[in-house]
Amino acid sequence: MTDALLEPPARILIIEDEALFAKAVARRLTKAGYTCEAITTLAEGERALTASEPDLLILDMRLPDGSGLDFIQRLRSGLALLTPILAMSAYGEIEDAVTAMKLGAADYLKKPIDLDELLLNVRKILSNQRVSQQLEYSKAREAVVSEAAEIIGKSPIATTLRAQILQMATVAGSAGGVAPTVLIVGETGTGKDLAARMLHQQSSRAAHPFVHVDCAALPKDLIEAELFGHVRGAFTSAVGERTGLIEAAEHGVLFLDEIGELPLELQAKLLAVLERRSLRRVGSSQERRIDAWFIAATNRNVEKMVTEGTLRSDLYFRLNVLSLYLAPLRERGADIVMLAEHCGRQLARRYGFPAFELGPQARAALLGYHWPGNIRELRHVIERALLLSSGVVDSADSLMLPSAKAAVAQTASGGDLFDLTLDQAEKTLIEHALRRTGENVSEAARQLGITRMTMRYRMKQHGL
Repeated sequence: MTDALLEPPARILIIEDEALFAKAVARRLTKAGYTCEAITTLAEGERALTASEPDLLILDMRLPDGSGLDFIQRLRSGLALLTPILAMSAYGEIEDAVTAMKLGAADYLKKPIDLDELLLNVRKILSNQRVSQQLEYSKAREAVVSEAAEIIGKSPIATTLRAQILQMATVAGSAGGVAPTVLIVGETGTGKDLAARMLHQQSSRAAHPFVHVDCAALPKDLIEAELFGHVRGAFTSAVGERTGLIEAAEHGVLFLDEIGELPLELQAKLLAVLERRSLRRVGSSQERRIDAWFIAATNRNVEKMVTEGTLRSDLYFRLNVLSLYLAPLRERGADIVMLAEHCGRQLARRYGFPAFELGPQARAALLGYHWPGNIRELRHVIERALLLSSGVVDSADSLMLPSAKAAVAQTASGGDLFDLTLDQAEKTLIEHALRRTGENVSEAARQLGITRMTMRYRMKQHGL
């Protein structure tokens, strides 16, 4: 494992006037893998919090220069709005405990304090804080993309797809708490992630997180820990516990994009999670119950993957309880123009153009093109045309669509493969594959019969 890719140890600030006790707490927490700083007054605490906000504040309620309760109130008024607080007091007054919790403390301990109990409370608070941050990030991300979570078009394909999504979302909310898995298939760029978001938004889980996992993008040496989480000491530099992406989707949706890229050994572990609805973090023997709606997607031929042994047949059957097929854009007729106008209006707002207009010639060109990159390619074409035409796309030329008759080996000079050097021919083939797949590097690599790593190496060599 690479240390740079792991979370840094949590920083804990201790404000406690009993120096021996403060040192004992700091030693115990440092031994557990945390970074600690111990100070003795509220004034020092305010300076430390102003300079750098810690991940956790351990605060005594009775200090030489003031009350911890008053300090919590000041923290929540602006000094440290979100820092979790573990309050403690030698007096053990229940009124202090109630007041501290009402003011925003995460937990309360009374002295004398057992250091192992303190450590358990620290771990619980930090774990809850990480999950809360992940959920807030997920909700914020969904708020940004929610406008796009709709199927545009009036074709029978679009109408049927909307009805299927609504029906599946309804079933997911009425399945006795266990939502049936869904497998979404379709070419690159057809909107599989959009369909997954619509399933989420139209289900009873809409108020809970949508966690999008791109299985092709996760580093192979980190993918297990990313999905399942880990406990302290599970591997080198695992200095604390970490919640995995599956747990982060609790009560919501876990969307496994490019499921065929998941290594076989992890496919077996994922299958076990789907069967038992529980998981074990890396390095742990404890089972954790999971309540998430699992949705998977792939742009590859699933039956072929099973035959070739790159996708476990038992996982395929477990995922394929419900299935959605997303048709390629070229089969959707007039929906192409509706989608282009929808994308154009969105992009015009983003770039500050007053409006977006699509002329008759441009419409005809859109309908006559075969769209190998599907909706993703359409959006890129519209974005480029919008920027170059200031919002009014009135001609076919302004779209700059590749000619349907252009040969793979054609270059800007009009030559073919036999007029090129080996390097030039390779660059041409890679460029064409990227255009054909809507800039999807993984799919382009598959079509060229090379690995994604080789593809990226060749792209770097050719300056692509």
